[in-house]
Amino acid sequence: MTSDGTTTSPIARRPSGAAGRYATALYDLADERHDLDAVVDQADALGRLIDGSAELRSLLANPVLDVAQGRNAILAVMVAQGFGEILQHFVGVVANNRRLSDLRGIVAAFAALVASRRGIISAEVSSASPLTDLQRIQLRARLTEAGYGRVDIRERVDAALLGGLVVRVGPRLYDASLQSRLARLHYAMKGAA
Repeated sequence: MTSDGTTTSPIARRPSGAAGRYATALYDLADERHDLDAVVDQADALGRLIDGSAELRSLLANPVLDVAQGRNAILAVMVAQGFGEILQHFVGVVANNRRLSDLRGIVAAFAALVASRRGIISAEVSSASPLTDLQRIQLRARLTEAGYGRVDIRERVDAALLGGLVVRVGPRLYDASLQSRLARLHYAMKGAA
């Protein structure tokens, strides 16, 4: 059992690949220092920062950037954005190990590890327009009815869906979009002709 009261399974302990190893190291360090919740919030903010900045993604992916220059640049960004010492030191190690191009994947693996250890299931929801509060409540209730306990809903707007929702929970895909209904109708009409 960890300091936040959650239990861990052997599978959740060992995420695969380099990103998984770094994510596990960050989790263990933050848990050891009793600062896990803050590091989780900051890692989520770092992921959003990377996703929202083409310049930062370009910096992280630059293969010709010197290790020291890359480390100094990313740490300057982190200091300016107010990230904590644990995450700054961790990203410094990632930079020193020439893994800055993997940073976004490491942050994603860390989020998945945290969710797994806390028993939270992630649901990726795509909709034609942003969900309302009522729709979120209804969706959460439906997912609970389907046997998914604690669910973290991650929303994405995709105008190509035309209407409805596409929900991915782990390997399962629930497609209730107007786009897929029209495609099924099109194939049904082709078969009848």
